[in-house]
This record gives sequence, structure tokens and C-alpha cells, in this order.
Amino acid sequence: MTEIVAADIGGTNARFARATIDAAGVPTLGAVRKYKVADYPSLAACWQRFAGDEGRALPDKASIAFAAPILQDTIKLTNSSWIVRPAHLAQELGVAQVRLVNDFEAVAHAVARLPNADLPLLFGRDTPFPRDGGVTVLGPGTGLGVAMIAFDEGVPHIIATEGGHTDFAPLDSLEAQVLDQLRQDYRRVSTERIVAGPGLNNLYRALARITHEKIELLSDADLWSAALDGTNSLARTALERFCLSLGSIAGDLALAHGPHAVVLAGGLSQRLRDFLVTESGFHSRFTAKGRYEALMQTIPVRLATHQEIGLYGAAAAWRESKE
Repeated sequence: MTEIVAADIGGTNARFARATIDAAGVPTLGAVRKYKVADYPSLAACWQRFAGDEGRALPDKASIAFAAPILQDTIKLTNSSWIVRPAHLAQELGVAQVRLVNDFEAVAHAVARLPNADLPLLFGRDTPFPRDGGVTVLGPGTGLGVAMIAFDEGVPHIIATEGGHTDFAPLDSLEAQVLDQLRQDYRRVSTERIVAGPGLNNLYRALARITHEKIELLSDADLWSAALDGTNSLARTALERFCLSLGSIAGDLALAHGPHAVVLAGGLSQRLRDFLVTESGFHSRFTAKGRYEALMQTIPVRLATHQEIGLYGAAAAWRESKE
């Protein structure tokens, strides 16, 4: 067993936990401690607070997931003043080894190691991950995270991607009008302008302009609440369109990565679970791939339900750093 510190660093919260990694690379998390990033001037300062709260010596290894691109020279967190310089980080934290991964890359590491109980089936056949082949992992959040798990004789290899930045492709006349509206706001309309947390507001405002409907401008959080509880009809329509596009994109990615399995991950995916399954057109769009429709019907679409998937994934990524 290997003991490390796992950390999941976002723009708002920083989460830390001790983790043990077994011989198969499966992590077990200890007590999770959460801190507001804005309360600390740096990662090192927050780390020291965690160390003090633990009250005993920390492991000398750390695996850290960041909500930012992992660059060799400098990592700048989105929505935060923290700046991390990887070459000096181990010394600053007082550890012998440190492993850095992108936050959605960590999610894919988690998915590859999660037990079946944390991967309930939403659609398709209840078949296991392939021994050889690709699994698509995606999740709308601040942006649209996309990663791929490439299994080779049962061994998972994580491939980080920027699949959320592909071009948005309208599939009916209303989506074509939405695209025209969003082109007034953005030079290029990528998929995450629609399928991400802020994308619901983009859809809501575009639909209002198309229908000439007067609307109340809402924050992203309030709009999501209004859409999910049905108190705002146009917000509900925007949510329906959101799920249609999510289904289309998930299906396209499954074809691109190898049509074996898809996993939806992240807090927003979990929040959407009931609506996706009972009311949305997600799966009809997922399967609407012409000559491949019958194949798409068979692909398992699962939901990752682990409540600390970023931390779990950061810990699961440690084994990869040792190979």
C-alpha cells in the first residue's frame, strides 16, 4: 500500500485527503477537508492549513488535480489568483514527489477505477468496459470536460483532450438560429458555449431573441434551478435543448473514441440525472447517427456518482506517475 496526499484544486474550493493506493492502483480516501481558495494567498499556504488540521505528519507524496491546463513553467488557476510553478512545488509543499494532473484528466482516472456501484447505467446495454478499446468520459461544468480511457488488455491509459472546444454543429432549424444568435456574441461557437454550466444562459438568451420574448435575466445558478423545477418555461425549453445537444455531442465523441462506452461525470451531470432519463431527448440524439443507429443503441451510457470524484481521481492518477 502507498500513502499519499490527494488534492483537488478548483477556482473556488481546494479539497485535500490522505489516500492509500493498493497494488491494483485502486485508491481509498480518508477524511476530506475543504477550504475556500480565496482565503489563502497560495497553494502552499492552504497546504499548511491542511497539515495543521491533520495534526500529524503528512505522507511525502502528493497527487494534485488542477482546474487549469498543466503546463511545465506556470499553472494559473481559472478564477483564482493562485500561481503554481511545477518545478518548485515539491519543495514548497515539503514532499519528495508530486504528480500534477488536469481536473478532468483526474475524473477519467477515477472512472477507470470506480466500482460498478458508482457507475450506474442510464442507457444502452449493461456491459462492462472493454478489455481493449476506448471509453469516452465527459461532463459539463464551468466548461465541457472531455477525456478518453484507452484500455489495452484491461489496463487503462488516460488521454486528456480538449474535446469540449470542437465546433458546435446544429442539427435542426432552431439550433441553426441559436448558432446565428451566438455568433453575434462569440467569434467562434464551440460546443461548450452550449453544453456547459454557463451554456444554459447562452441558450436561454438566444431563444428569447429568436422568439422576441421578454425575459428576466438570471444568474447561472438561478437559471438552472428555474429550469430544473419548471418554474420558467423558456428556461425549461433551454434545458431541453441543452440535453439534446449533450446527447449529440456524447454520441459523436463515442464514435470518435471507439463506440464501447460513455460515462457522464461531474456535479451537473448528477443533478441532471432524473431529467436526462425521464424527460429529455438525450438518448434519441445520442443514437441518431444514421447507419450506426443500431450500434449506438447498444452503447452503455453510465453516470459517475462518486461524491469526491476529483479527489478520488487525483489519487488514482498516482499509479500512472510510477510507471
